[in-house]
Amino acid sequence: MINRSSGKDRDRSRSGDKELRINHKIKAREVRVIFDNGTQSVLPIEDAIKCARDAELDLVEISPNSVPPVCKIIDYGKYKFHQEKRQKEQKRNQKIIKLKEVRMQPKIDTHDLDFKYRNILGFLKEGNKVKVTIRFRGRELAHTHLGYGILESILERVGESNYVLESPAKMEGKTMFLIIAPKSKK
Repeated sequence: MINRSSGKDRDRSRSGDKELRINHKIKAREVRVIFDNGTQSVLPIEDAIKCARDAELDLVEISPNSVPPVCKIIDYGKYKFHQEKRQKEQKRNQKIIKLKEVRMQPKIDTHDLDFKYRNILGFLKEGNKVKVTIRFRGRELAHTHLGYGILESILERVGESNYVLESPAKMEGKTMFLIIAPKSKK
């Protein structure tokens, strides 16, 4: 006889939604119980569930992989609420850094270069990385030194005080690029 489990368990484990076992869903015979006052003891599962019921709380399996599994006597609803609140706080505190790209050609005029430079500074002040790309067309490929000159002038204007050159000027095919990143504030 083949045992085929439903897809529910498999889908839940993939999504990262880790459900904790509580009360009678705990399968171990013996558990290490952490009481709400902080004391610990190893008890049979029936006694642990009885202690939780007496305190009008739940027995929640915190660490199922340890031997014996660690359980806490706590209010499960309150515990779950605090876990979700902590996850939201961590998500809110994450800083997402985007890579912005500024494109130009080697025959760029000084005013246009100033305009692109202001865009680069704006992106860096927002905390984003900037990829400065110069595209060469046709015979411009014979004059890559112009591209290096433009990138060097941008680096001189940006300065090393608040920004880091993450990737120096490189040539890939018909494009030349470099990546500038803001310095981390640690």
